[in-house]
Amino acid sequence: MKIKDIKVFVCSPGRNFVTVKIITDNGTYGIGDGTLNGREMAVVAYLQEHIVPCLIGKDAQQIEDIWQYLYKGAYWRKGPVTMAAIGAIDTALWDIKGKQANLPVYQLLGGKSRKGVTIYGHANGETIDEVLDNLGQMIADGYKAVRLQCTIPNLKGSYGTMEGKKNYYELQGNRPLPPEQQWSTAKYMNFIPELFKQARERFGNDIGLCHDVHSRLTPIEASRLGKLLEPYNLIFIEDAVTSENPQGYQIVREHTVAPLAVGEIFNSVWDAKVLIENQWIDYLRMAITHGGGITPLKKIADFAAIYHIRMAPHGAPDLSPICFMAHMHFNLWAPNFGIQEFIGFGTPELNDVFKYEVQLKDGLLYMEDKPGLGVDFDEDAAKKYPYKRSYLPVSRLEDGTLWDW
Repeated sequence: MKIKDIKVFVCSPGRNFVTVKIITDNGTYGIGDGTLNGREMAVVAYLQEHIVPCLIGKDAQQIEDIWQYLYKGAYWRKGPVTMAAIGAIDTALWDIKGKQANLPVYQLLGGKSRKGVTIYGHANGETIDEVLDNLGQMIADGYKAVRLQCTIPNLKGSYGTMEGKKNYYELQGNRPLPPEQQWSTAKYMNFIPELFKQARERFGNDIGLCHDVHSRLTPIEASRLGKLLEPYNLIFIEDAVTSENPQGYQIVREHTVAPLAVGEIFNSVWDAKVLIENQWIDYLRMAITHGGGITPLKKIADFAAIYHIRMAPHGAPDLSPICFMAHMHFNLWAPNFGIQEFIGFGTPELNDVFKYEVQLKDGLLYMEDKPGLGVDFDEDAAKKYPYKRSYLPVSRLEDGTLWDW
C-alpha cells in the first residue's frame, strides 16, 4: 500500500489549524494534525518542502520506519516545527492503519485499559465569584475535575481568562501581532490561594481541581505556591516553572507535596528524561501533535510508567480535533493515563470542518468504535475559513520587563 499523495491544509474556523491528509494507492486516506500555534506556516513549509517529496511511493504500513526516517534521516532533530510536522504524518499513518485493519487505533496499541477517558475542563472568570459560578455550572454538566484560572486584580490581562470569550475555540480572534499582557508575581501569589480556598468551601473536596501557572514563577516562588495550595488538595499544579533547566523542578519537589505537571511544549523524550528519571513530576503533558505522533508517545508513556508518572496530554484549542481524537485512543490504551484536558465540544464553525463524536458522562468521555481515529476533515468546508495570521500574547512585568507567558 503505497503513499500516492499528501495534502496539507490550513484553515481557521475560529482557530488556525494545520491538517495533513495522506492518500494511498488503494484509496485509503488518513488525517493528522500539525498545528503549532502562531507558527503554523513554518510547519506547512517543513511538510511541503522537506517531507512530502520524500514520502511519495513509500509503504504507508511501515509506520515505525517512516518515523525513524523523518527523525533520524533529517540530521536536524527535535524542535517544535520538525516534531509537529512528523506528528501530523505519524498520526495520519495510524489512521490509515486502523482503517485498513477495520479497527479503532486503540486496539492496535493494545486495547483498552479503561472504559472511558477522565477529563478536566476550564472554569475561568474576571472575579472569584464568576469563576466559582462557572465551576458550579461545569459540575452540573457532569465534570468531575476542573482547572481554575482567574484574572488577577489590578493587572491588565491575565492568562487563562479567555479575554472575555466564553468558548476557547473563539479565543484566537484577530491578533496579527502579539498582544501584551501584564504580570506581577506578588499580586498573583497574594490572590490565587483565595480562589481555591473559596472553591473548597463552596463545593467541598469531591471535585478535582487543578491550576496552570504557565511557567511564570521561579523555583522558590513555585515552592511557596505549592505549600500555599497544599490544603486544597489539587490534582496538579501545571507548569510551575520554566522547564529548560529541569533542576528547577527538583527544588519545587523538595519543598512541597503538591503534585506537579509539565510538558505541553515538550517535543521529544529528551525534554522529559531527567524529570521522569528523578521523579520530579507527577504528570507528563506532552501532546501527540507536538511530541511527534502516536509512535513516540507510546514509548514515552511506557518509560514514564516505570517511574510512577502518569500521562495528561495537553488539550488546548490550538490542537485540532484530529489530535484530540488521537489522544482519546492513546488515553484509552495507556495503563498510566491520568487525565485529559478538554475545552468543550467546539463551535458550529469548527464542527463544520472536523467531524467527530464524543459524549460526556459522569466525568468520562466516550467515543464510538470506528476504524482508525474516528474523525474526518471536510476539505470543502475548510475553504470557507482561510488562514489568518495570529499570535499568542507576550507578558511584561509592571516595569516593562519581558516575562514568561
